[in-house]
Amino acid sequence: MSKLTPRDWDSHAAFISPEYKSSTLRGVSQSLVKIDPELAELTGPAFGQEVLGPLDHDLTKNGQVNGEPIGERIIVTGTVFDEFGQPVPNTLIEIWQANAAGRYVHKRDQHDAPIDPNFLGAGRCLTDENGNYKFYTIKPGAYPWGNHPNAWRPNHIHFSLLGPCISSRIVTQMYFPGDPLLPYDPIYIATPEQARERLVSEFSLDVTEDGFALGYIFNIVVRGVNATPAEA
Repeated sequence: MSKLTPRDWDSHAAFISPEYKSSTLRGVSQSLVKIDPELAELTGPAFGQEVLGPLDHDLTKNGQVNGEPIGERIIVTGTVFDEFGQPVPNTLIEIWQANAAGRYVHKRDQHDAPIDPNFLGAGRCLTDENGNYKFYTIKPGAYPWGNHPNAWRPNHIHFSLLGPCISSRIVTQMYFPGDPLLPYDPIYIATPEQARERLVSEFSLDVTEDGFALGYIFNIVVRGVNATPAEA
């Protein structure tokens, strides 16, 4: 990659969204300083299969201790595109999520819901030569988060990926179609209305594996006018 097109800021949430309370404390309040990207921002890093474990892409198996994880098995797949609509091969994708009860494996998560001893809630994979990726996981549950009275986060999976270079890195969230909590979620609503549907996966019977798991498609665009909105 020899150059970068400007980010389409109208596709991303504002740095400060008053309804999303923590953003008022950590959001950028000064104008951004424009700098010309150097070679380090226009290239790499490059990852190979050697950074992956054999079960990193399968969250239904990579945390097993004494049995299967609890919850609905799902498949999440899609294609990563760059700002010019070209597939991005060999890029590292990392995901993390709550378990089926809506709890993370993290000491600061004190939600009164059970921890699944057979589910870590984290995984990673590389896109193939055509920019495609695929995860097996458990559908995450909703959870309360204290932003406002009776506040619940919709079911979601966090994604982090670099794209073709460091300057195209994106951290975002994938939601599920038809989730009744979406209209009430300040993080989702903070995304400009015309770009919100880019955060919602598509159910696919073609991806669904008979008798095993429902399938969802979530394509990701790392920059440009059709960029997947960044996490607020």
